[in-house]
Amino acid sequence: MAAVVEGLTFEAFKGRPYVEGVGRRKRAVARVRLYTGGRGVFIVNNKPVQDYFVREQDLHHLFEPLRLAGLEGKLDVTVRVEGGGLTGQAGAIRLGLARALLLVDPGLRPLLKQHGMLTRDPREKERKKPGLRRARKAPQSPKR
Repeated sequence: MAAVVEGLTFEAFKGRPYVEGVGRRKRAVARVRLYTGGRGVFIVNNKPVQDYFVREQDLHHLFEPLRLAGLEGKLDVTVRVEGGGLTGQAGAIRLGLARALLLVDPGLRPLLKQHGMLTRDPREKERKKPGLRRARKAPQSPKR
């Protein structure tokens, strides 16, 4: 898991060199910045990652690229994420993290690709159609 440092915000990383990756999932968009030579600090929207994502499966999902690369606890990560729900945001961060890791070490590409980390999930919510309750659900027939 990432190191939890109280009171640490984006301002603490100002001026440090970084690589950036953008990830998207559903309506969520995440801008992930990796700082090499860090202590494993992981900040999402100015909060420690454990405070932002309380569900264990979301945390496990977004740490997967770092775990595969063997860099968990070796890089500092800051994330700006907006839109969507928490699970969509976790997926967006995961993709952004994987893309940023490629800029740090292009040799990770086969490993990340093999585990599906570089593929954007294309599923989006289907639009509501006129006369229906949702995208496909029709109102019940009154003839019964």
